[in-house]
Amino acid sequence: MQFDPFVIPFNIGLYFILIYAVVRSVRWFSNLSRPDKLRLQRGFFGSAFGRSLKEIFMESLIHRKILKANFRLGYMHMSLAFGWFLLILFGTIEADIFGTRHLNPPYKAIFFKFFNPDHGRTGFEAVYSFLMDLILAFILSGLILAVIKRFSSKVVGMKKTTKLKLPDKIALTSLWLIFPSRLIAESLTSGVYGTGSFLTGSLGSVLASFLPANQLAYPFWWLYSLSLGTFFLLLPVTRYMHIPTELFLIFARNSGIRTGDQSGAFTEIQTYSCSSCGICIDACQLNFSTGITNIQSAYLMKGIRNNEDVNDIAFNCLMCGRCDRYCPVGIELTPIRMIRRRAESVEPPEKSLWSRYFPDLIKIVNTRSNGHPAFSWLPQIKTEATEVLYYAGCMTHLTPAIKKAMIRILDASGMNYRFLDEAGGVCCGRPLMLAGKDKEARELINFNSGLIRDSGARILVTSCPICYKVFRESYYLEVELMHHTQFIKMLIDEDMLRLRFLRKKVVYHAPCDLGRGSGIYDEPKDVLRHVARLQPTGFDDDDSLCCGGSLGNTRISYRQKNKIAADAASALTKGNPEILATACPLCKKTFTTVTDTRVADIAEIVAEAIAPNPPELKKHVVKELYREPADMI
Repeated sequence: MQFDPFVIPFNIGLYFILIYAVVRSVRWFSNLSRPDKLRLQRGFFGSAFGRSLKEIFMESLIHRKILKANFRLGYMHMSLAFGWFLLILFGTIEADIFGTRHLNPPYKAIFFKFFNPDHGRTGFEAVYSFLMDLILAFILSGLILAVIKRFSSKVVGMKKTTKLKLPDKIALTSLWLIFPSRLIAESLTSGVYGTGSFLTGSLGSVLASFLPANQLAYPFWWLYSLSLGTFFLLLPVTRYMHIPTELFLIFARNSGIRTGDQSGAFTEIQTYSCSSCGICIDACQLNFSTGITNIQSAYLMKGIRNNEDVNDIAFNCLMCGRCDRYCPVGIELTPIRMIRRRAESVEPPEKSLWSRYFPDLIKIVNTRSNGHPAFSWLPQIKTEATEVLYYAGCMTHLTPAIKKAMIRILDASGMNYRFLDEAGGVCCGRPLMLAGKDKEARELINFNSGLIRDSGARILVTSCPICYKVFRESYYLEVELMHHTQFIKMLIDEDMLRLRFLRKKVVYHAPCDLGRGSGIYDEPKDVLRHVARLQPTGFDDDDSLCCGGSLGNTRISYRQKNKIAADAASALTKGNPEILATACPLCKKTFTTVTDTRVADIAEIVAEAIAPNPPELKKHVVKELYREPADMI
């Protein structure tokens, strides 16, 4: 027998999704900017191609990141993804080796047992049947976890799972039916013919002993085909579209394509690559500190895909980057959220079935201003020439102890410096960016840029990670940018600062914008180790907790922010340190109100450790640094 009508649903679904994936990929490619098209083309013929294949295997099939973070959850994803891949691969080989001819149509591999019911009795056939049963058992073990997870997420180590819409529920049900229906269909067929291996053969013998296996097998082959066909047909309008889209994303990302300031094809590719796995929900402090569980990135991605109003979701976020760090797909979630914050409105989509399968690129209307400068009243300020320019920033002025500590450190170093915003100065512009007010932020950026250029400084030092991030990403100046922890580390290494060892037990909180946002982890800890006993917290480096005082969230209450801060401070001070050290004035200000442990900025600790009566130092001209150049802005 070479064909049977029950394979038709599978054939329709398979060829539909293959054609659809190609057409959608072509549309995405055509909508990329010209530079991104060139990057992707070069990526296919360079080292990026090999890196992409490796990432597809390690992350899309093995799910290495999830396995490392949560073995049970990772095993569940791996067994379904990698197991299904193995079932298709070895099923195709099986049909080619043991079938009646080579180069069989896909349905021959998927329904091999139906067309070859006598297969697997002896010799190599029996060994191969054992292998296929083993792969099916591997998949079913993960499927059992997936079903349990939907009703009790704690089984796989998760606190929450995402809520599903009707199309997702139908697709999920189809997915759940695929492998059990295959198991029963193959088992009943094996029971009739006395074939099969340890799984299908054993189950088939049991079922055939009290059921009419010959009559029941055929309906289950139909169910298997219908489940596959339904899943494939619904895939483009459900979260499972991430399966083909993620492949495109991996090639694009390894080719050097990144999220810009505006919505585009790459942003849409990332949006459809989200599987709504729910890992970002567990990572979010709004979830485990305040109980808010409907604004996390999974819901933002889902809302964007469905062209829903996501304004509240976009703004109800700490912008701490924990979801970016935990996302197993590597989606740039924070930049996408920033794009949505800049939007005044989203053009309403068509409601037709065609638009669900082939939506236009999401059109975002950016917030419009009245055309007049918002900060035309800013005075013209003349800055004196200097080698080092210190910019405290607004939050540092609100925590003057940090400012005083930095002045003492700069004076003790003997370096030639100027205090740019000593009299108050102008905001760096990032708070306006977080509010989606890019035009107004650009006015402040241009104003500050002029002051920095006029100073002739070679090094710009800031105490605020918020300022550091915007200086690094949005200012364009030929000056070396350093956070004050990097600057202090340089002074220590260049023997320009004499410090005592304080013998105090200290834990370090890595601020979001300095750590996850800017990748600065080592210098703050190196400085602390030089003057104190630094201890780990369990929430170090990119796993750091947000202080809760984020300027990025305009939706939660003061009480909720305090709860986030109190929970974070409690977790960080479990080891009863003498000092909770941070490197951000906002973090210091936030933590001080919720813990009895002394909270201090690293600059304050260093200033306290400055040796008394230091020798007379001459004014230094800034040297070439001993290490690689820091970020240029």
